[in-house]
Amino acid sequence: MFVRAVFAFLACPGTFALIVPLLLVRLDDSAQPFSARGLLLLIPGSVLLLWCVRDFYVTGKGTLAPWAPPRNLVEVGLYRFSRNPMYIAVMLVLSGWALAFHSRTLLIYALAVAITFHLRVVLGEEPWLARTHGDRWVSYKARVPRWLF
Repeated sequence: MFVRAVFAFLACPGTFALIVPLLLVRLDDSAQPFSARGLLLLIPGSVLLLWCVRDFYVTGKGTLAPWAPPRNLVEVGLYRFSRNPMYIAVMLVLSGWALAFHSRTLLIYALAVAITFHLRVVLGEEPWLARTHGDRWVSYKARVPRWLF
């Protein structure tokens, strides 16, 4: 399962939060040279992302990938404060890239990803969690906000 978790990490956030932003910045003529101020968001976002991946693997007994989701509802760690801290972490990383390169293209990409994440959560993940975890999901959903508010 560890190999699946590593592959899922590289395939999902690795693609959306690393490969695509770095490709986009190469295509963005208005992007500035890398600025260390982007690290103010990149580092915490990366740490939070790894924490969430660990909780999915250890507590959830699964991965962050849709093809190998956690078997157990994850309610520990950052999941005590938000039902979607992994998406929040990815958004911090994407915002960090936009800040680091002062790139409007990366900012637009981050906003598009945020909208996509929200739709995925509302239309896909939450109904699946309700079907999969029943009353436990209902209780968790009542206690913990979708995002941070």
